[in-house]
Amino acid sequence: MEVSRQMLRIFVYIFGTLVLVSYLYGLSHASDKDALWGGIPWSQAKFIVPFMFSAAFGFLMYWWIILYQNDASVIAELRWPWGESDGHGGGRLLLAFALVVIPSALWLEATIYHLENNYSWTPILVVGVLVLASIGNIMMGLLGYSAWQDDVPGGGAMLVGSVLLGIQCILFDCIYWNLKFPW
Repeated sequence: MEVSRQMLRIFVYIFGTLVLVSYLYGLSHASDKDALWGGIPWSQAKFIVPFMFSAAFGFLMYWWIILYQNDASVIAELRWPWGESDGHGGGRLLLAFALVVIPSALWLEATIYHLENNYSWTPILVVGVLVLASIGNIMMGLLGYSAWQDDVPGGGAMLVGSVLLGIQCILFDCIYWNLKFPW
């Protein structure tokens, strides 16, 4: 199945919106919003918040460049840095986006579920969701890197966008938050 630019746009619109809705819904019914920060004190959390906005900017920059700024044919030619282009770049991009946005839409609810129930398996659920989002972010970075190598217009900005997303997604959420969370 060929993954078209229009299909990618629709996917990101739907699941990107679900990320935002899940945060609004989750924050509206969380019994202890401060507990969502885990073991991170506010003195450090206030330093992390600006990176949340830079991560959103990085994702939107990447999304805009590959899905709106470039021709649709560029998407099909996206490749992994170690491979050759085979016309299946849309599938690679869909997988990367899916691994970022679907777990991101589930993270807050998974965390609330863990806080309210604290079963032996709920930490695995929360950490797993964050690891999946990080893997998707790494995949976005690899696609951005190969786009930069192939002189795709905006390829360097795609790489920068994935790095901005990665600072929050990988460093702060998947690594630091998990290390500080009182499991």
